[in-house]
Amino acid sequence: MKRAALFALLLLPALAEAGITIKPGKASGVYAPGETATWIVEGEAPAAGLQYRIRKDGLAVIAEGPLDLSAGPVTISATRQDPGALLAQVISPEKPSPALALGGAIFAPEKINPVAPAPEDFDAFWQAKLQELAQVPMNPVLVNKPGPDGLICQLVTLDNIRGTHVRGQLARPAAEGKYPAMLVLQHAGVYALDPKTIVENAKSGWLVLNISAHDQPVAEAAEFYKALDKGELHFYPAIGNEDRETSYFLRMFLGCVRAAEYLTSRPDWDGRILLATGTSQGGLQSLAVAALFPKVSTVIVSMPAGCDTHAPLAGRAQGWPGWGSWGPAGRDREKVMSTSRYFDGINFASRISCPVMAAYGLIDEAARPTGIAAMTNALRGPKEALIMPLANHGLSGSGDLYSGRVAAWKKALLSSQDLPPVP
Repeated sequence: MKRAALFALLLLPALAEAGITIKPGKASGVYAPGETATWIVEGEAPAAGLQYRIRKDGLAVIAEGPLDLSAGPVTISATRQDPGALLAQVISPEKPSPALALGGAIFAPEKINPVAPAPEDFDAFWQAKLQELAQVPMNPVLVNKPGPDGLICQLVTLDNIRGTHVRGQLARPAAEGKYPAMLVLQHAGVYALDPKTIVENAKSGWLVLNISAHDQPVAEAAEFYKALDKGELHFYPAIGNEDRETSYFLRMFLGCVRAAEYLTSRPDWDGRILLATGTSQGGLQSLAVAALFPKVSTVIVSMPAGCDTHAPLAGRAQGWPGWGSWGPAGRDREKVMSTSRYFDGINFASRISCPVMAAYGLIDEAARPTGIAAMTNALRGPKEALIMPLANHGLSGSGDLYSGRVAAWKKALLSSQDLPPVP
């Protein structure tokens, strides 16, 4: 997949041209194997006509045909006999990509399994990397920055492996006390950190640290990040991806551990709550740090990327970062795919025992629902899988469902109450 198209999937809502919409016939979007999934398609039909396609796990087309909306809404349908997902697409014959509208369904999500197991030396590898990190002093550098009354806001720099750094923004209530900690991890791309993230959570009573995925300043002008994106961070998920020792994600994930170590070393941490949270790439980082740093007490992720890197071996579409399917030419794909197993979110999930809420959308083409379902099934502790049938990767279509559940979990953590029951 070309880079521009890949990041468009990550950052932009799905298109809804010509007023075409797909509504799930079953509100939950969840089916048992053998049930028939249906979608209602409606809207203004363009002169060139429309077609529909239904793909099994985002790849093989199992149903297709013309779509005539001139007489009103039309119902399309398909089924499957095994656990997995279906993706319904409405397309224009003149321009089949991107789809004009999408519909999703998932079958027996609790029975979807990963394609490939973790490497036998997965734990040994990461233990060695944690020992490497432990040899590097944190050396925190804090710089005060302006913030709202009642808050302390700072820029934070920490030392990471091999001469690199963790850079982020921190905020906490100004009143003396001990606070639950929140580590916020970032989605894909090269950009400045939004100070609203730390401010809004600190106002609620959190000690919050938001870190960049990159070893770069976090508060520069947009032009600075555009230059990085076109320069040294071009194709960054593919940097070093033929070797687990050089993969860009190695420094990134250990940076998350370093940030968590820093938060829990502070005298203003309450000693109990450390929430790791993020969307997409941030969700993947949250899973990694929860597996590698046992003091993480709770995880809240949405559309976590990087789960089920070997999905194509089972006929499933692969999500971001598309290990082996994009990046600079000339890479050894076998080496890339071998490396991917050490950074697969599912392999981290199987080592997580704390409570996790994982939200995912059934029309997400960047973080595939099958991969996230398999990840959720691998978790060892209490979990809530929040399936959003109308949500794409940008959370468009999630309505108040996701924000409401996140608010309920955060409220329970802040008030030292039990986590809210799964609805």
